[in-house]
This record gives sequence, C-alpha cells and structure tokens, in this order.
Amino acid sequence: MKRALDGIKVLDMGGYIAAPYCCLMLADHGADVIRIEPPGGKVDRELGPFAPDGQSMTCGLSYQRNKKNITLNLRTDRGRQILDVLVRKTDILVHNSPKGTEEADVFDYERLSKVNPALIVVAVSGFGQTGPYAERPCFDVIAQAMSGIMSFTGYPGDPPLRPGLNFIDFNTGARAALGAMLALHERASSGVGQLVDVALFDVAFAMAAASGCASEYLVNGEIRKAVGNGGFYAYCCSVRVKDGYVVMNIVGNNMWRRMCHILGREDMITDPRFKDNLARYRNYQDVDGIIGAWAKDQTVAEVMAVLDRAGLPCGPVNDVPASLNVPQVAAREMLVELDYPESGTVPVPGVEIKLSRTPGRVARRASLLGEDNDAVYGDVLGYSGDDLKNFKEQKII
Repeated sequence: MKRALDGIKVLDMGGYIAAPYCCLMLADHGADVIRIEPPGGKVDRELGPFAPDGQSMTCGLSYQRNKKNITLNLRTDRGRQILDVLVRKTDILVHNSPKGTEEADVFDYERLSKVNPALIVVAVSGFGQTGPYAERPCFDVIAQAMSGIMSFTGYPGDPPLRPGLNFIDFNTGARAALGAMLALHERASSGVGQLVDVALFDVAFAMAAASGCASEYLVNGEIRKAVGNGGFYAYCCSVRVKDGYVVMNIVGNNMWRRMCHILGREDMITDPRFKDNLARYRNYQDVDGIIGAWAKDQTVAEVMAVLDRAGLPCGPVNDVPASLNVPQVAAREMLVELDYPESGTVPVPGVEIKLSRTPGRVARRASLLGEDNDAVYGDVLGYSGDDLKNFKEQKII
C-alpha cells in the first residue's frame, strides 16, 4: 500500500532522541531513510534499557525501525566525499551536531546547498543556530530547567522536578519532522531547499509560554507555582482509592455540577469558592479533601464506573504493565513486535499519526550497525566489492 512519503530520501545523521525520532516519523510514512553512523557506532547505542544481547532497545532498536543503516567515517576526506555523493541523491538530511563542532561544519547548510541546491537540512540542536547560546550543549532536562517548566512541576515546597519522560526531545523531533514537511511542500514550487532550524530550548520555552505562564507573569505579575497533580486554571486531581489512584479533570461548570451531584454536595455548585474554573483552581485543596473522602473506600473500577456514567474525563493511574493492557493499545496498534537476529522479539511503538488513505506502518526492524553497507554503497552508489573492501581496510566504513 502506498505511503505518503514514498520516494522521499532521507539521511539520518542524528544521535540520541530528537533527530532520530524525527527521521523515524518520516520513515513510518514511507521515506527511504538511511541512518549513518561511524564505523564503531554512535554513542547513543550505549543508552539503556538493553535487549538480552546488549543492544539498546531505544536508540539502537526502537528509534531505528524502518531505516537502513550504513557506517561512514566523516573524519576522513574520502568519507566526506562519499557523504556528498549521497547528498546529491537526497531530499532531506537531519543532524543534531552542535554548532561550532567539526561535524556541524560538515553538515553546514551553505556547504551542502552547493552540493545539492534542492536539499533540505534539518538542524536539531539545544539552542538553535543563532543567539549567544548557539554553541552550548543541551539535553532535554536542561531545556526543561531553563524554560521554567521544572519550577512549576511537582508539589508545593518540594525541589524542582523533571517529568519521568524526555518529552521535550520527542516534541522537538516531531516539530523537526513538521519543519521538514513544510520545507518539502515549499520546495515543490520553488525547486530549492532550505535550512530548518529546530531547538530543544525553543520548543520547551514555547510549550511553557503556550500554557500562559509568560503572559500571566508579564501581564498580571503572577509567577506560576507547582500544584502537584492539580490542573492549571481548572480542577484536576489524582485521588487515592482502595487499590490505586484515579485521575479526574473537571473543566467547566457543567462538569462541575455533575461532579457535585455524584458527591451529594449540591451546595458546592453555588459556593463562591468553587464558582468557576479559576476559583476551583485556587481552592483545589478544599476540593481534594472532599473528593478524597468520597473515593477512599472505593476501588479504581468503582470510581471509574461512576465517573464514566457521568461523562467526566477520568482514568486510572497505570504502571507500565497495566498501561500495556489498555484496550486502546491493541485497537490502535500502538505496540508492534519485531524479531531481531540476536535480541529475539522486541516490542516497538506503533505509528502515531493515522492516515486514512496512505497509512504509515512499521515495515521493517531496525538494521544492525552497517547491515546495509553492501546494498547502499554497491546498489545505490555503484561501488564495487573491491571498493568496499578498500573502504573497510582504510576504516572509511
């Protein structure tokens, strides 16, 4: 079945999460993605968790599915020449080499655009290609911290807290994929590529600002504070029940009235402390106490049944094993099992974006390091077996 990006050729020069995740999204929808690593592999292969044979189940297997893999030493003149040959046959090149490094010079857009004027270069970085911090290193948690997100994550009075997931990395990867598609769409009319500049800090700051925290300070002089599992400007809680926790999010007065009926507390509908979303947000601890008393002697299933009947947004707080059993996971094919030569069966995430006519799919397992050298260098670039032997001897591939 046809996929949306069939025929688009991508070079994945990235490491860790954001850049490879960008290429993963393109590969899921049909792009021919070649991941290029140095002969010994990228350092992100050392990040766990690991399969039984020692392969990274994230950077080595999960993020690399649907991609080919070749090795190439870009610290050699011949290696850089071979890269340029590949670039002439490529639509999009994605990298995350920090500005000011030797690798970033190799991937410089001005240089590569002379090799292939139609090339789109997606540069994923910590702080972007411009500004006083352009050459500073950055990881997800640094962007979370500097953007203000950690300052209002956690419970009041506790130290700043990072979420348990690198959500800035994944969001940056998704935005990098969107940027690549915007540039590809524009190229259809202009015939010329361009640089797509996407930064972890920009994404983190934009997400924080989109939540209103910048505006509420600059306009109202109010600094966003941590509220635990409470919502921002609407009521939300994680309530303890007999066998776990249930999260509920009550937004708007219609939902609030239904919640008050469930609690048998119609007086709270007209109580000035709870008159609207903002009032309930400011007095969330009072609401927590009342809902907590109602729920504490019930099970997760019992509380969920009542809230579901009332049409209120709610869900159990699942651990990882329980999350795998949520019926939507199977119904939406959000976990796909792939067989690896030495690792055995490894589950990887399914395709997130569902297209009705040209759906993406998990078409192939991740290639092992250098597994596609012969196919790419021989079949695509036309190098002979003797050429490949010499490249290996000279440590070019």
